[in-house]
Amino acid sequence: MLQKQLLVCLLPILSMATQGIVRASSTPKAVPEMQVIPMPYDRASFQRDGLELARYHFGSELPRPFLYPIIGPSGRSLTRMGHPHDPESHSHHNSVWISHHDTNGVNFWGDRGDGKIRHKRIVEYIDTDAHASLIAENEWIKEDDTALLLETRRIRVIPLPDAEWLLIMDMTFKAANGSVILGKTPFGMIGVRMAKTIGVHDGGGTIRNSEGAVNEKEVLWKQAKWVDYSGAITNDTMEGIALFDHPKNPNFPSTFHVRNDGWMGASLTFSGPREIRPNESLHLCYGLYIHSGLKSQRKFRRSGKLLRKFRPMKKSEIILDFSQFSHLFIPIMAANVGPKNPRWQAAK
Repeated sequence: MLQKQLLVCLLPILSMATQGIVRASSTPKAVPEMQVIPMPYDRASFQRDGLELARYHFGSELPRPFLYPIIGPSGRSLTRMGHPHDPESHSHHNSVWISHHDTNGVNFWGDRGDGKIRHKRIVEYIDTDAHASLIAENEWIKEDDTALLLETRRIRVIPLPDAEWLLIMDMTFKAANGSVILGKTPFGMIGVRMAKTIGVHDGGGTIRNSEGAVNEKEVLWKQAKWVDYSGAITNDTMEGIALFDHPKNPNFPSTFHVRNDGWMGASLTFSGPREIRPNESLHLCYGLYIHSGLKSQRKFRRSGKLLRKFRPMKKSEIILDFSQFSHLFIPIMAANVGPKNPRWQAAK
């Protein structure tokens, strides 16, 4: 009798367990190739098939959000934190970052400035095979906690063949309390601090722009559609980052601020100040192409066509299929070619 009673009690449990097994064995959904994974301590990791490409840092204790590392095809970061020879006064050189030196007279650029770009919230994370992205809201505040600018930032990571990829920084700025003047300065809106071994001085790297200029002497303070910084990331591997100014940016083609010590940036207000009036907005978009080898001028001219495909996205939009542009990103040199090789010099 006792055995029968136990069996009666166990039958419903066994039935539920069996149903659970059947449900668990159903066909799982496909795992997206590209994912952005929320991490502890206010970070988000952009990953391709589980391998990190970049990490977004947005903690409330930071002077401004930034991206680090920026992983190249070889698996090493192509950017660094801080100046290799002046880490204290250039502590704000945080890999890839957005800021400005003169916003209504407030310095958001340096760590010792009186402004702070404060993260408010993550609006959404998006995972697909074509891209991973996040949308964040920031406020640019003064020392008294008054907001000058309200910013919506969209960061997209797009995979390309041969472990190359694109990073798209897409931002909309609105004045929070009256008009905002972005003053005349070479510092802002975007900065990139390259790895030490890629720098011209420290690693024998090369800076080139869309107009055919080479290194700081020719590229500094010149307008261009893009600037590329490439160099050795291992003893037998070259990689680099090309920074593109979007054709719809208000100062296109941008003046670029570059240094042989491993720094490049696009200067929004180099030629003069820019006003953001109430009920108006400023939209900016920059593209970073993370690549292997050294690309020819022709390849970069063709890759500029890719950036023109970008526009401000609505949440309901589906991102373009970038696989059709993969022919634009074929390396022209083998991975084991070093910076002292004659072919490196010839490709300049």
